[in-house]
Amino acid sequence: MTGSKSAVVRNTKNKRIKTLKERDYTLLSQKLGYLFKQPDLLREALTHRSCGFPNNERFEFLGDSVLNCAVSTLLFRHFPSLPEGDLTRLRANFVNQQALHQLASALGIGELILLGEGERKSGGHCRPSILANAVEAIIGAIYLESGFVTVVQIITALYEPMIKQLDPDITGKDPKTQLQEFLQSRRVALPEYSVLSAQGDPHAQVFQVECVIPKFDIRTKGEGTSRRRAEQEAARQAYELAVVKH
Repeated sequence: MTGSKSAVVRNTKNKRIKTLKERDYTLLSQKLGYLFKQPDLLREALTHRSCGFPNNERFEFLGDSVLNCAVSTLLFRHFPSLPEGDLTRLRANFVNQQALHQLASALGIGELILLGEGERKSGGHCRPSILANAVEAIIGAIYLESGFVTVVQIITALYEPMIKQLDPDITGKDPKTQLQEFLQSRRVALPEYSVLSAQGDPHAQVFQVECVIPKFDIRTKGEGTSRRRAEQEAARQAYELAVVKH
């Protein structure tokens, strides 16, 4: 009898979780302005590699390329007089881990990401690199299902309000450059970067880099899918601390 009651409780809980997920998927679709005709594509785009295979790594690879192309086009059209170097730096502000993590938070992806038990217990649903990768994977999945024109419309709707508010004179520099110029203006030695760890398979590594500014007693850690991205994230945190403290 007790076993039957437990089974009923489990079934009820499972139905509630399923309903919650379906509701959240609907909310995600509303925020994206896009409804997947093949829900399995969205599920795969939200599946982290800690769950095994299939997962969202291949979608992420595709979405990264599509996102770079779409954002490049938006910037090219919005800033017709900017040279290539400035456009490249501006783009870096929108396709980096921080920007994608902010998008993921706005879309509520942390509540939907599918993780293995260990990754879930370690707080993977809040990890910026995981959520940023999921955004790229969703973009890749939309591209696969509906093509380039549709996915560009989605990306434009997400990014155009931010691009319209841009001041290219301020945001045209990447975090490492901003930090370097800030320190040089105060005659402080350049920051020291060191790789703390590189985890995962060779084709899907996650790097953790430390940025240290001894004179300001600043020490930050950045995470990214490449050493460069991790350095930029660590530099961004260090720059924000340096501006506040000094």
